[in-house]
Amino acid sequence: MRIAVYSGSFNPLHIGHLAIMEYLSRDAGFDRVYLVVTPQNPFKKGNDSGEARYRAAVEAVSRYPDLRVSVEDVELKMDPPQYTIRTLDALRRREPENEFTLIIGADNLESLPRWQEHGRILREYGVAVFPRKGYHRGHLRARLLREDPSFKIRLLKAPLVTISSTDIREGLAAGADMSKWLM
Repeated sequence: MRIAVYSGSFNPLHIGHLAIMEYLSRDAGFDRVYLVVTPQNPFKKGNDSGEARYRAAVEAVSRYPDLRVSVEDVELKMDPPQYTIRTLDALRRREPENEFTLIIGADNLESLPRWQEHGRILREYGVAVFPRKGYHRGHLRARLLREDPSFKIRLLKAPLVTISSTDIREGLAAGADMSKWLM
């Protein structure tokens, strides 16, 4: 099976994430989407509970039974640091019959060269990149392909998501009703 590995903090999971999961499971050619809840992004600070976000994601995804999405806790069970390459390798060891592709936004494509073993990620697994406002995926892809033409980088024709978890957290902190944005 072709598996889309969509990982992140998902703090909180919102309708933008839902739009991406719908696109991946219906239009992008993947058989299944693994929503991998990360305990801590190495580029972000925070002390929230990965386990609580995992439970919230399971509950949210369960409300959409037509999606071919599984919420995965593989990183929550790993010793730190939970580098993406270690997650992908763990999934491949667990399910050697499947083909895994990492799903990232264009903002992460720009920072990918700073990731642990980014070359292995791009050669062995590949990435599928959804658009993000302010990032030109084509230029970012071309720059990485100059580094190594064998890198697997697919640009998705996914919807542009303009809401962010940060916006939602800030709205909640200000006392705003953000329920229409949540999954």
